[in-house]
Amino acid sequence: MSETASSAAEPRIRFEVETTIPTNHGDFRFRAYTDTVTGDVHLAICSGVPRDGMLVRVHSECLTGEAFGSMKCECGPQLDAALNIIQAEGGAVLYLRGHEGRGIGLLNKLRAYRLQEDGLDTVDANLALGLPADARDFIGAAKILDDLGVAEVRLLTNNPLKSQSLEEHGIRVTARVPLEVGRNVINDDYLRVKAERMGHLFGDQSS
Repeated sequence: MSETASSAAEPRIRFEVETTIPTNHGDFRFRAYTDTVTGDVHLAICSGVPRDGMLVRVHSECLTGEAFGSMKCECGPQLDAALNIIQAEGGAVLYLRGHEGRGIGLLNKLRAYRLQEDGLDTVDANLALGLPADARDFIGAAKILDDLGVAEVRLLTNNPLKSQSLEEHGIRVTARVPLEVGRNVINDDYLRVKAERMGHLFGDQSS
């Protein structure tokens, strides 16, 4: 078989290892997967036995928000809240690496932040750098759910595009469960732009 044919046959994600990790939110089973296209290592952080209809959070990596407590986004509070909910109800947080800055990477994310200091919003800052407003894909998340034997989920998200992407890749989303945490005076305009220009759903909006 040629190298090209071999690469074409390689699955998008490859399971690597599973282990239990005690956290501030409780004990979880961490399953690590390598994305064979991007090289990123994604995590399925599981509570209970994976099953159809379980609650799932598809969460994009955000170093500034999660490690440093940046108030420019709501990513840190969202991750904390999702882990608490999953621990209590069962389900999984799919933690997707390589999604920093909606997929543009840490350095470009910081460059976009610098442009926002000059008055551009989160969408126009990315575009001014010649980058997409959102460069992420969620194929890896769908393939991880396939590996877990899960064909339908309740999705913990404010972003209907995540539901759409999972549906396009064979995962049925039976409900969108809002996750509205982390709003503050610094990121209020950012969240408004996400609603007005990127279709995120807040308040009494529905999908």
